[in-house]
Amino acid sequence: MNTRNANPLLDLTDLPPFDTMAPGHVAPAMEVLLADASAALERVTDPAFPPVWADMARALDVSSERLGRAWGAVSHLNSVADTPELRAAYNEALPKVTEFWTRLGADERLYAKYKAMDAASLTPEQAQAHKNAMRGFVLGGADLQGAAKERFAQIQERHAELAQKFSENALDATDAFSLLVDAGQLAGVPDDVLQATAAAAQAEGKTGHKLTLKMPCYLPVMQFAHSSALRQTLYKAYVTRASDQAEGEAVKFDNTAIMGELLALRHEEAQLLGHRHFADVSLVPKMAESPEQVITFLRDLGHKARPYAEQDLADLRSFAAQQLGLQDPQAWDWPYIGEKLKEARYAFSEQEVKPYFTAPKVLAGLFQIVETLFEVAIRRDSAPVWHPSVEFYRIERSTPAGAQLVGQFYLDPAARSGKRGGAWMDDVRARWLRPDTGALQTPVAHLVCNFADGVNGKPPLLTHDDVITLFHEFGHGLHHMLTQVNERDVSGISGVEWDAVELPSQFMENFCWEWDVLKHMTAHVDTGAPLPRALFDKMLAAKNFQSGLQTLRQVEFALFDMLLHSQTPPVTSGEAILALQRQVRDEVAVLQPPAYSRTPHTFSHIFAGGYSAGYYSYKWAEVLSADAYAAFEEAAKTAGHNTLDVATGRRYREAILEAGGSRPAMESFKAFRGREPRIDALLRHQGMA
Repeated sequence: MNTRNANPLLDLTDLPPFDTMAPGHVAPAMEVLLADASAALERVTDPAFPPVWADMARALDVSSERLGRAWGAVSHLNSVADTPELRAAYNEALPKVTEFWTRLGADERLYAKYKAMDAASLTPEQAQAHKNAMRGFVLGGADLQGAAKERFAQIQERHAELAQKFSENALDATDAFSLLVDAGQLAGVPDDVLQATAAAAQAEGKTGHKLTLKMPCYLPVMQFAHSSALRQTLYKAYVTRASDQAEGEAVKFDNTAIMGELLALRHEEAQLLGHRHFADVSLVPKMAESPEQVITFLRDLGHKARPYAEQDLADLRSFAAQQLGLQDPQAWDWPYIGEKLKEARYAFSEQEVKPYFTAPKVLAGLFQIVETLFEVAIRRDSAPVWHPSVEFYRIERSTPAGAQLVGQFYLDPAARSGKRGGAWMDDVRARWLRPDTGALQTPVAHLVCNFADGVNGKPPLLTHDDVITLFHEFGHGLHHMLTQVNERDVSGISGVEWDAVELPSQFMENFCWEWDVLKHMTAHVDTGAPLPRALFDKMLAAKNFQSGLQTLRQVEFALFDMLLHSQTPPVTSGEAILALQRQVRDEVAVLQPPAYSRTPHTFSHIFAGGYSAGYYSYKWAEVLSADAYAAFEEAAKTAGHNTLDVATGRRYREAILEAGGSRPAMESFKAFRGREPRIDALLRHQGMA
């Protein structure tokens, strides 16, 4: 039997056959694809093989891209449809796949071929990809020799294994907790949450309400449950996940040792590459010039936000004492106090708005914005999926010759067991003028969120925060899908500096605050009535509620991350990690959590998600995105209409989205704005001007 034909992971000529992929396919497929890619590497590094871009792409990039796409499909399923069998198959293949990419990135023969290429023969897109590749070889250890090179490869393999284990522990620790309570304990909690928690209990043949630490359950209970004791129980379970402070059996998911080893390995890698510490390595391919520059930026932002945060906290304390009889609020009380103060001050509650944001209506509104602004059409499409709730779409552009396919995407919005928390965009494949067939491959993306499901046959309801999350991920998707670059390594999000990659995502969030835009995205779940203007005005008034506290929280995370990765000698013990966090909190925060809190233990962004010494990127890119959006505000003011200005949208699309990673992000930004970015728009948008 021909295993190539029988194994869906080996048939990626078109879209991944997610519906037929099984854990048993992983090992045999990886064996074939790794062998093919290794053979291709040997072929192009033969002394007789010409150092010509197109020839090397045809021989090596085609087989490595097939491996990348197949492994991408396995990794994706591991994130959204985790089972013990799939996890075992993934973990068995992970070291082999990591070993190949490490070997490829450090191969001095391949490095020599790139060095020998005639730069004058390259197109501008190829020249940028070549420049990135040369930098990648240096960071990948290609200049290392002998024992140092071997050790570098061991570090990469062990690092991948530990990051995966960190992620599994965080997921398992979250999934392991549940609490059965009766309705009496849930006074104050919104109806849709009560229905969902009752349905969850019923599904297990129990009466009452099943509470979990998944966001659609945890957050509303923390914000609305009148019972401080219940909030305390959930809070403690949440902030001690995957740590030595977890209770009972759950302590087996403790990430302490993993964090220490990851930090030690990163530091060792930096030393091997001739850098002071890992923060230096992390910043080589980013916009920011040095860890010191980032630390100064963060401290400056923290300094500007602090008076606002102190005022936020004073307001919360006085409201808690006067209106709620809480003289000494604890960590689990703040979300509740915040919600009550927001309701009192603005006569506004997230829950009041939620029935107007039905998922289908929001999605239709989002599509309409994208279609208007970027001159494309979004249509339903069909493809094999991993879960019945997943939808598939295509983006088209109209041309004189008819509709032209630009890109496609999967949308997986619902929270469920076996799916990791959070929201993200991932690429399935990139736009590429294929060197093997000469055909143009169009980009495909995954857009993943974790929203609550609909109950009692009604559509899912989104909070306004959920709406913002959806717009954010869609912004990443547009960056990936609207690219017009034909060179795979710099098309879409590929090759974009990590601290600029959040620009298009955060840019899209701004539309969630425009009345002319938002009103078309709402319809009450029961009556179909649009969101009343008066309610929107309250929402807008409450927009920057606690923005000082929120900014300081992000500065705290980012500063902790950057300092953690710039210590010499490295921080490697659990005590030292927590001591550094306390030091950062003492400097930045106006609120201290209880001593048992262990937020680093589930800080997946920096321990398992590629944001190590890079978490500052969110704030850095917010400066870019707020300034970019200001161009739309300026156009709206001049023209006297809303911010959906087509001419500005076209300039933004061409300068930023279509250019992808084909040039430095600062060049793209300046091509759009005509100048370097300024921080004023961000401070104004957050009510801190």
